[in-house]
Amino acid sequence: MKSQRTRSQERILNLLKMLDRAISAQDIYLELRNRNESMGLATVYRSLEALKLEGTVQVRTLGNGESLYSTMQEDRHHLTCLQCGNSIPIDRCPVHDLEEQLHQSYQFKIFYHTLEFFGLCTQCQMVQKEGDEVME
Repeated sequence: MKSQRTRSQERILNLLKMLDRAISAQDIYLELRNRNESMGLATVYRSLEALKLEGTVQVRTLGNGESLYSTMQEDRHHLTCLQCGNSIPIDRCPVHDLEEQLHQSYQFKIFYHTLEFFGLCTQCQMVQKEGDEVME
């Protein structure tokens, strides 16, 4: 049975649904403040943690350590450039079969998964190569 959500959790959940995009806890805090629905930053983090644990909110941690929260209940797959931070979605998931096997083998309730590769995008590779050529 799902526990009763707090008013703060409901407000954050409604905001995430309305925005329909991934957003940081800091930005959630600022959005709520701009809408005259302010709450403390610690409350924002506590509410997001509770929503995450019930499987209602999805979190994705970027290469810089920042976490983005969303209500989009879908698996996420990305190529993320360590230089410019650009994140390119990967359309086809190579691990759906593995997810089902893990669910069956361990009786583990999986809400979603993420798969992320880190490296340099084409543009940053070209800039890096040009920089190497200048040094020679």
